[in-house]
Amino acid sequence: MNTSYRLEQAIKKLYTAFHANTLHPECCQQCAVGNILDNTDAWKHLSDQHGSSRLNYVGIVHQNLGRKFNGYSPLELLNIEATFLRACGYSLPLQKHGKKPKKPQDKHLLFEGLSATISYLCALDGVENVMDYSKLFERKNGQPCHQLDEILA
Repeated sequence: MNTSYRLEQAIKKLYTAFHANTLHPECCQQCAVGNILDNTDAWKHLSDQHGSSRLNYVGIVHQNLGRKFNGYSPLELLNIEATFLRACGYSLPLQKHGKKPKKPQDKHLLFEGLSATISYLCALDGVENVMDYSKLFERKNGQPCHQLDEILA
């Protein structure tokens, strides 16, 4: 499967963060977008609230200038983060009394967030969802429809 450089890098960074236990939904440097942007939090200035998909003045200026951050526009970054947080069980935008998980760094919860995020990243680039493993289990007349190496190619 041909993927863009930005998608490949984003997936590598998210994979590394997940396995290094450095993924935290409530930290702007360790959330999905924080990790994609090399553990920086400058992206938080694109919106007035963490988890919001609405650009503020600074975000609108960057968006209108066509700026990209590790390949992603400001609006794409906000939507990536919103996808991650929503899949982790947060109500958006994040608020003190909003809905949030009791254990934000639970591996199952983070996996759900990453699955949704990677699906969204694939959709942005117009490629098949790399997290979709359903083809592995397709059968016809009791036999697998696809070979593993064919799916992974």
